[in-house]
Amino acid sequence: MSASAPAYAPAATHSPASTHAPAPAAVTAADLLAFTLRIASDPELIASLPLDPEGRTWIRLDGPGGSEAWLIGWPPGTGTGWHDHAESRGAFTTARGRLTENSLAVRIPSEGWQSLSLAPDVDRTRSLGAGTGRAFGEHHVHEVLNESGTEHAISVHAYYPPLPLIRRYSRTGPVLTLEQVERPADWQ
Repeated sequence: MSASAPAYAPAATHSPASTHAPAPAAVTAADLLAFTLRIASDPELIASLPLDPEGRTWIRLDGPGGSEAWLIGWPPGTGTGWHDHAESRGAFTTARGRLTENSLAVRIPSEGWQSLSLAPDVDRTRSLGAGTGRAFGEHHVHEVLNESGTEHAISVHAYYPPLPLIRRYSRTGPVLTLEQVERPADWQ
């Protein structure tokens, strides 16, 4: 279920016009993390997200420098499944509740494979309570979970460049298998 609300955008700045203006700098993972931390601390915005007991809800936000951002509600026991964000770097911050991130501490090939056998020491787990965030680089494979049996979690996510695609994986023991490639039209 998708929620719709006005986008939250940082205050615009004005700069003098120039015919030789430098190209804007790329948004870094640190910029994205700073944004998600700031937005997650906005109680009015966090409270504006409608929560559904059955499925995740979301509001699209205006992120810094043209990045893509989302405010997401997580009912108890929900998660993303294993996925990556292709060439986008990203960050997320828990605004309410607690989320768990399981990730792989290895860079996997971006294409040319269907199934990989992972080494035994590549799994990482992080628990992110309210006010805690995480930044990551391109091709970061992870899953995000609300493991609570009773409480919703809310988080803020940002990606730059805006998501060109999401690759979804299944995992059986050490074997990671590419299952599906989603494009923006599939989730917007």
